[in-house]
Amino acid sequence: MELGVTPSAVSQVIRALEARISAPLFLRTTRSVGLTEAGERFLARAKPAYEDLVAAGAAARDLGQRPTGLLRLSAPRGVMRILLEPLIASFCEAYPGVEVEVDANGKLVDLAVDGFDAGIRPGQFIAPDMVAVRMSPPYRLVIVGSPAYLARRGRPDRPDDLREHACLRLRRSDGGFASWPLNDRDRAIEITVAGPLIANDFPTLLAAAIKGVGLAQVPEPLAMDGIRTGELQAVLDAWAPTTPGIFLYYPSRRQMLPKLRAFVDHVKSRAGSAGPDTVGEATV
Repeated sequence: MELGVTPSAVSQVIRALEARISAPLFLRTTRSVGLTEAGERFLARAKPAYEDLVAAGAAARDLGQRPTGLLRLSAPRGVMRILLEPLIASFCEAYPGVEVEVDANGKLVDLAVDGFDAGIRPGQFIAPDMVAVRMSPPYRLVIVGSPAYLARRGRPDRPDDLREHACLRLRRSDGGFASWPLNDRDRAIEITVAGPLIANDFPTLLAAAIKGVGLAQVPEPLAMDGIRTGELQAVLDAWAPTTPGIFLYYPSRRQMLPKLRAFVDHVKSRAGSAGPDTVGEATV
């Protein structure tokens, strides 16, 4: 039979259904079988639901067989321009069947609870039970200020000098303030700073530093354009710590749909020179 079951098995299911609804669904004779009025009503209501179930199965099966559907990513604003925007542009061109949604937010999200397929974060913030794929090489956190600010306030020579400067602070996703990590002869230290501006993302702090509001500690790749153009100058360079870099992360290879597998492979093909796919030990 087309359903892959025997006639006797079908008959048993029908008898069980009739007993459950307390009404006969079929008129049976030795020559034919037809629907009762109850059977016709049951078919009229059940057929659309069955067709929806079949369509739902087909849609889910399509998601499981080829890259298609909505791919939701969570990423901090700081990685958008220099890292994620060109990557997404090439991915969308390569996989037109996938829609990409990016939530550019510094908040550390629960991927499963918040409905994301994957996240993008610095390696030191990724939980050890996540699968992590490197997107950038390790980078330094540098302290920068505008030439006008440094001419007005002077250049700090040692980490303790930062206490006398206007330092632009980052508010973490948990609501607290991020201290400034530094390396003192390969020994990790943290400096508590204060200043006139608080923001929850690096691009805002960087823009304020360019305007001369104060000093900012930001990822070096974000500051490089400003340093090259002379809008920014680095200070305390010998104390700059190195971080593991930026990683794509997701919960499990076993639960990966083709849309995410395609994006992971795309990331790997574009970040082949970034280094091994290991988060490593953070130095901050």
